[in-house]
Amino acid sequence: MGPPAPTRLDAAAAASVALCLLVAYYLAPDPTVRYAAWLTVFCVWMAWFVAFGARWLYSE
Repeated sequence: MGPPAPTRLDAAAAASVALCLLVAYYLAPDPTVRYAAWLTVFCVWMAWFVAFGARWLYSE
């Protein structure tokens, strides 16, 4: 049993991370914005990790 196929949720997580980092480094390059962006990236990654693990564990 391998990992599940990528879904729209995976693409949405990757796109939101890319958008956060784009804003933090190019549109508003302030240290506070970068810190907030990295916190957001971490939260998105953790949510994706749990969702992906649940899909893999329960074969959905």
